[in-house]
Amino acid sequence: MSHRLEIAASPLDAAHACGKALVEVLVAAVAARGQANVAVSGGSTPKLLFAYLAAQDVDWSHVHLFWVDERAVPPGDPQSNYTLAATHWLDACDFPPANVHRIEAELPVAEAAARYASAIRMHFGLREAEIPVFDVIQQGMGGDSHTASLFPGDPLILDETGVTSAVYVEKLKAARITLLPAVLKKARHTHLLVTGADKVDAVEAALRGPEDLLQFPIQLTRRHGGEVTWFLDEAAANRVR
Repeated sequence: MSHRLEIAASPLDAAHACGKALVEVLVAAVAARGQANVAVSGGSTPKLLFAYLAAQDVDWSHVHLFWVDERAVPPGDPQSNYTLAATHWLDACDFPPANVHRIEAELPVAEAAARYASAIRMHFGLREAEIPVFDVIQQGMGGDSHTASLFPGDPLILDETGVTSAVYVEKLKAARITLLPAVLKKARHTHLLVTGADKVDAVEAALRGPEDLLQFPIQLTRRHGGEVTWFLDEAAANRVR
């Protein structure tokens, strides 16, 4: 799988480029299939992306929104990925509440993961063993090469059949719920929004390093069947230009 690189001067420019591409995919999906399905990430980087999306003149009525992962906190908590998107995007535009499929992270994590998997299967009309195909999944990446909530060393990195799982991140002493590799790999488009000099080693390992999925979970993107585009700022792209 070849990866396309879009390198921007700043984190803001990278977020805007990612947002523009994401909107184009969603509009095309609605035109082709009547609706679009997108999953987004959390953390600090997507905040600029969400602000961009909130300012766009888009009919969101046929767009269904999901999350790549979520921290085990209730809505309204400052650590909540749902709250980040709601604050900087959803609450600022006419995004239909019925189209928002959040992870119920206020529940025990195993129950939240199971309910999220059931909600995905119901929305996509899947049988038990089938994997959903999202139109676009926006992923991030940590400086340790984690993506979604798949951190180095986690055996879930090698899970080829599941939809969601609860995870416990030892280094953070925190529980999360995440989509699993089979779902990430099936997306028609993957948009990786990665900025900052602290990501430069992980970007190089993702794109040029020898494959070691357990050490570099972001290398799962090498096995994606759809189009993979990296939206980087100059600092993150320093060694892969």
